[in-house]
Amino acid sequence: MAQTWLVVGLGNPGPKYAATRHNVGQMVLDELAARRGETFREHKGGARVVETWLRPGADRIVLAKPNSYMNVSGTPVAALAKFYSVDPGHVILVHDELDIPFDTIKLKSGGGHGGHNGIRDVARALSTPDFPRVRVGIGRPPGRQDPADWVLAPFGSAERQNLPVLVSDAADAVEQVIGEGLLAAQQTHHAPR
Repeated sequence: MAQTWLVVGLGNPGPKYAATRHNVGQMVLDELAARRGETFREHKGGARVVETWLRPGADRIVLAKPNSYMNVSGTPVAALAKFYSVDPGHVILVHDELDIPFDTIKLKSGGGHGGHNGIRDVARALSTPDFPRVRVGIGRPPGRQDPADWVLAPFGSAERQNLPVLVSDAADAVEQVIGEGLLAAQQTHHAPR
């Protein structure tokens, strides 16, 4: 029986933040929507959404980009999960991760928030940290740069050259989690390249 998956790209709203490291999750959702020829529309749940499928006849996918700032993403995520009747095990969060090197993707379900306020707020709003996560590595800032400044800065020129591949790989990971399960996706995306 077909199920519904809610795939959420964390980030900050507006053009000021669109190209920043903190918005890589929303870049991945743009890729997933583009693959299906879809565009986001406003939803009363406080997000822009695309309702689609992995392939015709397969599970339904709701792609969502919250209209809220990253640190208060929980309310729109919980509202969308309730609206679409999606349990936390079928809510996939796609987000930036400081503790993973740039150009690397890691997948997990559950666990702590690692200081990521967006994850913390979603876990609070869903009353559980047990949801799948596609963690897109952005790496740590060089030298003594404040991590808060790093995540809100645009990708550097060298990073921008590899960014389309990273975004595409993360989109592939989301599709594989939905189509084949988390373990299969981990085996594919955690393998050395």
